[in-house]
Amino acid sequence: MLDHGIPFALNSRVRRLVAPNPGVMTGAGTNTYLLGEERVAVLDPGPAIPEHIDAILKTAGDRIRWIVCTHTHPDHSPAWQAVAQATGAEVIGALPADDMFQDDTFKPTRELQHDDVLATPDFTLRAVHTPGHVSNHFCFFLEEEQMLFAGDHIMNGSTVVIIPPSGDMKAYIESLQLLQRYKTKLIAPGHGEVMEESRAVVDWLVKHRLKRERKVIDGLHQTGRTSLDELVKVVYDDVNTSLHKMAKLSLSAHLIKLHQENRALNHPGDDTWEMLEI
Repeated sequence: MLDHGIPFALNSRVRRLVAPNPGVMTGAGTNTYLLGEERVAVLDPGPAIPEHIDAILKTAGDRIRWIVCTHTHPDHSPAWQAVAQATGAEVIGALPADDMFQDDTFKPTRELQHDDVLATPDFTLRAVHTPGHVSNHFCFFLEEEQMLFAGDHIMNGSTVVIIPPSGDMKAYIESLQLLQRYKTKLIAPGHGEVMEESRAVVDWLVKHRLKRERKVIDGLHQTGRTSLDELVKVVYDDVNTSLHKMAKLSLSAHLIKLHQENRALNHPGDDTWEMLEI
């Protein structure tokens, strides 16, 4: 159940709190995960909403030793400051990235590197650098439960928006492929319920992105040299037009990927795109 403010045990090591920030992009709200019993890690403290911060502190309080962030978008990290001030917890994560939607207050006391490990008597949490959604994104693999905390790299109920320049479609797909190296049984996303059949989930996401890329290519062949505003209508004709503003961000990421591969050409003067014939 995704009830706001009520801790829900996913297993003996992990509890989930859902922040009261429901919306089109956040689903029922941002998932905050509490790992451990005697010494607790808060994974993605979420937005700085007082009742959510209170719920975190009420659930774990002075047992909180670490605050771990998958990335620094405003629905995932801003509560770090209040929780850290209340508990003295160590703050672990990567510095904010260079896009338009960052929590610029975030100041980790430990900067993450790929394959860093937080080891406690209760759990072993391994950092996996997964750029794509944003360049400073990390997933975390809970070894004892074979559970992947996916942040916004994988969401239940929707696909992830890729926001250039920090968001990178090529890196996103490569990061998905990297995740297949881990023996994951469960995916705990930043939004939505836990997902089983993790390999099938990741395989579907890769195929979905490549299928959308095919629509970008076909769309450019169909329209010729065109703008994002026109191309989004063709490529995302299966998406409600109210979401086209956000879809244009992922469309830009697809086009940049094709440009990196010398398959598409951008005309900066009028910001139009066309396919290159190879």
